Amino acid sequence: METILITGANRGLGLEFVRQYASLGAKILACCRVPAEANELQALQKQYPSIHIFPLDVSNMDQIQALAKQIDEPIDILINNAGRLEKDETLGNLLTDSFMQTFMVNAVAPLKITEAFSKHVAKSKRKLIVCVSSTMGSIGENTSGGYYSYRTSKAALNMGMKSAAIDLEPQQIKILLLHPGWVKTRMGGEQASIDAVESITGMRQVIETYQPGPGEVKFYRYDGQTIGW
Repeated sequence: METILITGANRGLGLEFVRQYASLGAKILACCRVPAEANELQALQKQYPSIHIFPLDVSNMDQIQALAKQIDEPIDILINNAGRLEKDETLGNLLTDSFMQTFMVNAVAPLKITEAFSKHVAKSKRKLIVCVSSTMGSIGENTSGGYYSYRTSKAALNMGMKSAAIDLEPQQIKILLLHPGWVKTRMGGEQASIDAVESITGMRQVIETYQPGPGEVKFYRYDGQTIGW
């Protein structure tokens, strides 16, 4: 049985990751800010006893360290899924506090979680860290502007994870960056082009076949297409 840790597991993409992996028999360490309010996640836990729920605010560094000490088992796949999107941003209307909070959640937190749990991942068979990134973090694909904090934070995530892949290569840990598509979630909105089931199904297929070279990081769409940096 694989053990998979998932952040932002209470809704959207994270919840669907939990649902699909639990249905396949994996042990799930599902993390979210307020488990008591995660009604859908709790319902899944009743259906699949292999789901274990932990409180985690990814912007709280003390909570990250405490959880890493609490969990002492190998983690086959670590999925940095939790994210933040500030939609109402334009030049002349950039709020520093909001910008920095987005950067903390999207770029700094995944690195700190990777740092805290790298020993757990290194002890496993799969040794894989997955980060939900976005094509909006691709410099080459930015043709529409806007979304300043989200774009820059995802670009920073990509670069940080490239460095982490090099530093973790001696432990044989692999890192994968995934774009989930434009998904019908609370973040993506109802006008999005695909649903969470299609997105997660596609990303799982990429995860299962991922074979990078030493210290290499690849950036894929949920359908397996590569993305330019």
